[in-house]
Amino acid sequence: MYQDILTAPFLREMCETTANLYRLGWDERNGGNISYLIDEEEVSKYLDITHVERTVPMSFDAAELAGKYFIVTGSGKYFKNVIANPSVNLGVLRIGKDGRSYEILWGFEGGGVPTSELPTHLMNHMQRLKVDANHRVIMHCHATHLIGMTFTHHLDEIEFTKTLWEMCTECLVVFPEGVGIIPWMVPGTDAIGEATAERMKDVRIVMWPHHGVFGAGTTMDETFGLIETAEKAAQVYTIVCAQGGKKQTISDRQLLDLAESFGVTPRPGVLQA
Repeated sequence: MYQDILTAPFLREMCETTANLYRLGWDERNGGNISYLIDEEEVSKYLDITHVERTVPMSFDAAELAGKYFIVTGSGKYFKNVIANPSVNLGVLRIGKDGRSYEILWGFEGGGVPTSELPTHLMNHMQRLKVDANHRVIMHCHATHLIGMTFTHHLDEIEFTKTLWEMCTECLVVFPEGVGIIPWMVPGTDAIGEATAERMKDVRIVMWPHHGVFGAGTTMDETFGLIETAEKAAQVYTIVCAQGGKKQTISDRQLLDLAESFGVTPRPGVLQA
């Protein structure tokens, strides 16, 4: 006997997170998307994994993820509606054995499909799993102040990272590897997925200038918290600029002392001893 999937922790996390992202204004309309890698054992508690609702071909080759299960937000779906109607706005899928298709096991009712950014998500899952076997979550959102920074701040990863670290003491501790930045690119393409995945070799947060941010993590909370921390720093930066700019900040020496105290290694080239 299967348990009610509406009680599944992975589904509740998706519902709560999408509601929070919408509440914060980071996922207006149908903006943003999330994919969450879940274990077969966990899925099997709630679904008959031998029953496939639909099989959908993919142009992207995800052979490295063949047989893996994900819960994913839907294409054209509004995050504000997920918590009230998850079976329409979310879906559980399994990557086909050939890596060229996915099997919908639950959700996407009414003929829906996963986010158009699915190839980008899968590319980044593959990349992060090579770095961290515990990796599980890819989250894309339109964090307001981080987007704003991409219009007013130099799009140099070292400079961008240092500014964020200087804005809030916890930033260096939360993302000591800094942030990645790619050029503006058309979303939903393999090219933007490949560029993002290339940066995900070294970082867990990648800026899409004038568009949004991609974050990766081992849990939903960690990934949300990563973006949340960077966004708070960007908000402080915005306020500082509006107040006339910096007159003092955390020094490099202080940031290095902070890193030593918390046992993290700052990204090389950002701080001077």
